[in-house]
Formats: sequence, C-alpha cells, structure tokens
Amino acid sequence: MNPARTQILQNLRKRLGRTPENADAARRSARQWLNERAGGPRPELESDLVERFLVCARALSSTAERVARIEEAPAAVARYLAGERLPASAVCAAQVAPLDWSAAGIRTEARAARDADLVGVTGCFCAIADTGTVVLCSAPDSPAAVSLLPETHVALVPAARIVPHMEDAWRLAREELGELPRAVVFVSGPSRTGDIEQTIVLGAHGPYRVHIVLIG
Repeated sequence: MNPARTQILQNLRKRLGRTPENADAARRSARQWLNERAGGPRPELESDLVERFLVCARALSSTAERVARIEEAPAAVARYLAGERLPASAVCAAQVAPLDWSAAGIRTEARAARDADLVGVTGCFCAIADTGTVVLCSAPDSPAAVSLLPETHVALVPAARIVPHMEDAWRLAREELGELPRAVVFVSGPSRTGDIEQTIVLGAHGPYRVHIVLIG
C-alpha cells in the first residue's frame, strides 16, 4: 500500500478512535445505516417508463428502434448498420452471442473489443427511464470494453428491464447481484465533451454512436 495512503488512513482511525476491538461494531453500524437510509426526492414520471426512456435517450443523441421479440434484434441491428453504412460485423458480449446473427448477415465474435473493432453489441443490466440511460455490468464473459472501445455501440434493451430512476437501478443491482461487479457502466448517449467555446463534440472519449434496440 502507498505509504502516504497508509498514513492518512491511520490518522483517520486515530481521530475516530477506531481499534481492532471496535472495528466490527462500527462496520455493522455503517451497514445498518446504509440499509435503512431513506431515498431522496424523485421526480414523478408523467408518461409510461418505455416512452420516457425513448424520449430521454433520443434527446441524448442515441437512436432507437423497437422490436417485439429478442429474435428480431439481429435483423434490427442489420438495418441500422446498413443505414449508417457500417460493416456487417461486430464484437459482442457473450450474453447476446447465441442470437442468430448469421441469418441477419452479421458476423459476430464474442470477445473483448480491440482497437480495430468498429461496432460493439451488448445486452444490458437495466435501463433508466428518467435519464434515457443504459446500465451495463461487467463480467468475465461481458467485458466493459465492448461498449466503450468501438466507435458504435448497439445495446439490446428489454422493455421489462426499464426502471424509473437511478436509485432503482442501484437497488436492483444490490438485490440481484449482491456484490457489485468490477465495472458498472452508465451509457447516456454517445461520448461527448465541450471545448472552451462550449462546442459539443461527440465521440471524444468513447463511442460517437449509440443505438438502442428496445425489445418488447
């Protein structure tokens, strides 16, 4: 451990009166407080979750298409790639690899993205209606690079996994995953930045296209 970090933590323990004897009790108290804390105020969503999610996602420069069944997703992705004149090939997360991509004319590889990959296709853990955000949780077979490195990110989002607010996404993660993964990625449209003249530039630190295939 870094010596400076060690010294800072030692100073904090001393100021808090923390000892090996009372450390466990302090941890239990902290966990209890976290579990019992009340949620803050959240805006009421006037429209249904799916409509709100689509409106907010498009406002963030994401594009979207809705299909009825997961089996229709590869054809929807193929239409999008053709419309954008992108190659019909992609790196994908393992969770979406079993879909019949070849029938849609798309060549896929389930692996981590590399610098030459132009398109990455992922599923999602959930999505947030209030902000139009897609939430992804990394795993050994679903590396975060698939959504971060390619110029174009395509996310398959089941309508049933749309939750109202960010707090609901974290609650769902705690309930379903228990221990959080190495990375939780919140995708709110293409990567962007603003220079000193306040000009928004897409694709500054990641994909400059985000396309959502909404299922259901």
